[in-house]
This record gives sequence, structure tokens and C-alpha cells, in this order.
Amino acid sequence: MDRRILNTQTLFRTQAIFVRGVSMLALIAIVATVAFCSNGTLKADEGMWLLNNLPVDYLKNTHGFTPDQKWSQHLMKSCVRFNVGGSASFVSSNGLVLTNHHVGSDTLYKLSTKENNYVKEGFLARTPAEELKAPDLELNQLIQISDVTEKVNQAVTSDLPAAEAAVARRARIGEIESAATEESGLRSDVVTLYGGGKYHLYQYKKYTDVRLVWAPEAAIAFFGGDADNFEYPRFNLDACIFRVYENDKPATIKHFFKWSDDGPAEDELVFVAGNPGRTSRIFTTDALRHQRDVRIPWSLDYIRRREILLQQFALEGPEQDRIARDQLFGFQNARKAYMGELQGLQDPALIGGKAAAEQRLLNEVKSNPSLKDHAAAWQVIADVQKRKLAQLREKLSLRTDLFEIAETLVQMAAEDQKPSPRRLARFQDSGRDSLKQKLFSTAPIYKNLEQVLLGDLIARTCEIRGADDPLCQKILDGKSPLERAAEMIGGTKLDDPEVRKEIAAGGAAAIAGSQDPLIRLAVAVDEKLRADQKISEEIAEIERQAYARIADALFRTQGTSVYPDATFTMRLAFGPVKGYQVGGKSIRAFTDVAGTFAHELNHAGQKDFVLPESWKQAKDKIPGSTKMNFVCTADIIGGNSGSPVVNQELELVGLIFDGNIQSLTADYVYNDKQGRAVSVHSNAIRDSLRYVYDARFLADQLGK
Repeated sequence: MDRRILNTQTLFRTQAIFVRGVSMLALIAIVATVAFCSNGTLKADEGMWLLNNLPVDYLKNTHGFTPDQKWSQHLMKSCVRFNVGGSASFVSSNGLVLTNHHVGSDTLYKLSTKENNYVKEGFLARTPAEELKAPDLELNQLIQISDVTEKVNQAVTSDLPAAEAAVARRARIGEIESAATEESGLRSDVVTLYGGGKYHLYQYKKYTDVRLVWAPEAAIAFFGGDADNFEYPRFNLDACIFRVYENDKPATIKHFFKWSDDGPAEDELVFVAGNPGRTSRIFTTDALRHQRDVRIPWSLDYIRRREILLQQFALEGPEQDRIARDQLFGFQNARKAYMGELQGLQDPALIGGKAAAEQRLLNEVKSNPSLKDHAAAWQVIADVQKRKLAQLREKLSLRTDLFEIAETLVQMAAEDQKPSPRRLARFQDSGRDSLKQKLFSTAPIYKNLEQVLLGDLIARTCEIRGADDPLCQKILDGKSPLERAAEMIGGTKLDDPEVRKEIAAGGAAAIAGSQDPLIRLAVAVDEKLRADQKISEEIAEIERQAYARIADALFRTQGTSVYPDATFTMRLAFGPVKGYQVGGKSIRAFTDVAGTFAHELNHAGQKDFVLPESWKQAKDKIPGSTKMNFVCTADIIGGNSGSPVVNQELELVGLIFDGNIQSLTADYVYNDKQGRAVSVHSNAIRDSLRYVYDARFLADQLGK
């Protein structure tokens, strides 16, 4: 399952990736130069296209299809974004929302108890009264996009140092977002595109009353487990259904996808509308080398450590296994994803191709008198990679759920004393409702797991910095990492949402008077955390300005009909349903239900290849010819999980849930020879509801 974006949030416990619809990496990502030939033409069906800048001519000339504004508007408003990371779509007029099981698993996990494990056992509400309300889920429906580039750029003059420019830009973006929110009532996010070449205001309708309707068992949602992860053929029902409510009633939805009668045909052009998290295709050669040699290996060390820690915790008993399962799966998935990316970057052909394309552009820039000053941007980016390495080693990370709550309360109390535009981005007024929903969530927090995680993070900090480091000594307070974690987690009351509300309402005075050990720790390290964030902002601003100059060079030499790197905002990808060749073997585009049962038989006795009892009982009911999964050449990445796959008539034909292992280099380069997007077939969802889960009443609502 393609959980790379979900994993990033889980791994680093930071809102930076999702809050306001833009990630730190996305802030410095721009036009995909690797993806374009020297004349700026598109290579195959590549691209994660802006809804307000679709490649209309290419679609017309290549596929004989011309999307008009009505088509793209209906597509845009039929899609939604999950705040936990992932994509989804409206599939009925009465508020049904379709996404992946693994996107919904965050909510399934929070709703589960020792007695009712909805992740493992599945869930079905047979009446609206049985639908379970998610504790902190926010869905965003994109309503409109507008260009605010000029407004943002007016805040930053060329003579401002990078640190001051970052603050000024953040303040201006905050002003724009707050004004837009106040005027429209919509969630308003300014998104950086083309590395600062463009700034667009994305405005969303928010749905915060979201209820679980149906989820299959984990055994079929992730059939094949880690062994089949990123492989194809696949036989998964990685789907679940929620419903949005307004005024305590199912919402009436105008824009939703009709349901296809029989899904897509082989070689048929299909469209994927979703929120790809981030790509790095514009990264310079030096930036890619930093990813290859520093950032990804560093991340993999952390991932492997956390994976082992969670495995050991899960072995302590069935309940420990349940509460660790969601994070453990995420880290295992992240390990495979990062390994795939690293292997791609370690292939000399990828870096060599990038270097050659970069040199061609540099030669063109240097030979153009009006552009030659832009050539310095590449050296600026090379130099800043050294600062990134130093920061990686210095940055403090103690992010568990409870420490993040403590840090948020401490920083919010201080930031709220400033005018909204001058605050740190996540504390500005425009995002306050979303922040409070997360901060005051009633989702359970398991102290036994928190203690293990915090203890290990403290130990890791001491290993990196040395236990005698003054910051480590401040954190340890004369105790070992495990003793200190036990003291703080055992003594905190921040797992109680009412306690959080009381502290938040009390502001700075409540923080100053609090004796909660995690609050005291957050206060003690706040100066360090703020210093780290300031450095991150300064580095991002330096890169932003450098990449903006590269973007200007690209615009002036190749035009603006190119797509920007992904930013966890709405994009459109497309391509035919198509099989591929691996090692001389033909891989068919489709799998079916009969193949699912055969796959179980062929792996008899192996963990994760055992179908749930509900499927075994329905073997003679559900047609073996029902299509299960399929592949297409659409350009996707993590964050596309849950994206609807639709045909030209905007009928839903599938549900993206993965990319195959050959697609794992898609962060850096598109490959349609073997790289494929993997989807659950629409028939598999409809027929499983009818024949396996005895939920014809729900199947009959789809597309109506």
C-alpha cells in the first residue's frame, strides 16, 4: 500500500506536511525538468497537472479528448482530501465518501477498543444510527483556486536577508489566508508552486462531522501483507466508506461520481484525481545527491530503529500488538518505499541523466545575456545542502503524540500574544479550527506505547549529541532515558482532552503555572525547537529564492505549460489501463476474484495470505470473474492513496491504493515502461458489498 505520505506524518509527527496543504519539501519543489525533453514537450502521459492548467492540447492531440471547464469543475468538486494524508471522493448524493482502508485506518485505529478491533475485524453500519463518528477527521473539498503570486511577492524585497524574508513571506501569506477565510468562511491555504515562481490560494469547504460506514477486514484490505507490498499482480480490497454530515444529518452533495457499470477496458484512458504529497523531480543534481547520500540513509536508520522497537512492543501481548499495529505497518511500508527510492538514486543512469539535462539548461542560461545571472542559483542550492546536513544532526526530535500536544500548548500560548500574521504558520487564525480539532481530539492515547517511544527518542538524542551535551542533560534531569520517559508519561495528564482545553484556555499563565512534566519539558526545550524551526525556514527561503530563479529560466526558455511538483493539493494524472513486461514475463492489466482464492491456495500456510472467513463463506456467491485490481500508467505518488480513478464520462472505475515496485522512483522521475499505478476495481467494491458483506443497501447507494 502506498503509504509514503502517511508514513512521513507518522514518522516525524509533524503537521508541516499537511497543515495548509504544503510540505517543507514541496516548498522547494518546482517544474519537473527531468520529465521534459529539451524542447519542453511532454514525455508520454506524464504529469501531476493543476486543475486550472490542464494539458488540453496534449489530451486532444494524443487521446482525442478535450476536457472543458464544466468537466474539470465537476471533477474537482467531487474529490476530497483527508487531513491525515490521503485522497477520496464523493460517491453518492447523500454524503458517501470512498477512500482506501489504509487511509481510513487512522480513524479505524482511533475508534477501535480492546473489545472491538475495527482495523482487523472490519465494520458495517446497517443504519445511519450505527455509523461511528470520527474523533478528529477533517475532509477538505476544493472549491476554488486563485493566483496570489503578486500579493505574496510584494512582501519580500531583494535586499532582505533570508531569515527576515522568510518571516515577511510567512506574515504576508498569513494575511492573505486570514482575509480569505474571513471573507468566504472557507479553509484558505496559500500553496507555493514552481519553487516560488507561483503562489496559488486554495479554498476548501471543510467537513468535520465524518462517520465510518464500512470497512472490510484487514486480511482482505492488505491481502498478501508485506510480502506482496508494492508487488503486482495484487488481490486487495483496500477500500472503506465514510459519510459526511451537516447539522447532524447526512450532507446533500451536488458533485459526486456516478458508478461505472463494468469498470475500464484494457487500453482505455482513465484519469486519477487526488492529492499527491510531494515529488522532487526539479531537484538539482546536488540536491538529489543530498537525498541519496544523507537524507534517505538518515531516515532509513530511524525507520529501522522504530520498526524494531514497535515489533518488540507488539510481542508483549495481544493488546500491545493491536495498539502498535498501525504504526508498525506504517514504518514497514516506509522502509520499503525509501529503499526503492534509494535504489533508484543509486543508479548512475538517473543522476547522470539529471546532470546532462541540468547542464543543457545551464548552458542555455549562461548564453542568454538576460538570464546569465540566474546561473548562480545552482551553486546556491549546492551550498545549502551542507547546511542541511549540519541541521539534520543538530535538530531535536521528541515527537510522540503527548509531547507534540505539550509543545503545541506551550507554543500556542506564546504565539497567541502576537498578531496573527506574525505567528508561526500553524498558529495563525486561518488554521485555528483545524488545529483545535486535532489538539482536543478524543482519540485514545496509549501511555504504555508513548513511554516506550519517548524513552527511545531521548536515548537516540543522547546517542547523536552525546549524553554529556547540555541539551541532553536538561532533558534527562539526572535520570536515564527510560526512567525520564516513565516519569514524564506516568505523571502527565495531557491524555485527557479536558485538561488540554483548560490549559489552552488559560494561555501563558496556565503554562507558567503548570507542573505537568511534559509541559515543563516542552518549556525547557522550546528555545531549541524554535531555533531549529528558524533555521529550517531560513534554509527553505534560500532554496525558494534560488529555485524561483531556475523556474524563471524555465518559463523564459520553455514556457509555462509544465506541471509543478506535487504539494499535497489537487492534481490530475492520466494514462491507459495497461499491462507490462518484467523479466520477459507479461503482467496482465487485471486480476479477478478467482485469482484471489487461487493466490491464497498458492501460498497456503503463509502469514498474510489467509482470506477472512466472510470471503470463504461467500466464495460461491461472488462471481469469480469479478475484476479485483488493475494497473494503469497514470503518474502518482504517496498522497494519491484513495484517489478516484474515473473515465471520460466521470464515472468511477477504480480506487488508487498503490504503485508497483518499479514506480518507487516516481519521486524523482516518471517511468511508464514498467511503473504502474495499482487500483481496486470498482466492481470489486460493489460486488463485495453485495455478496460478501450482505450490504446491498449500501452498494445500491453508490453513484446515486
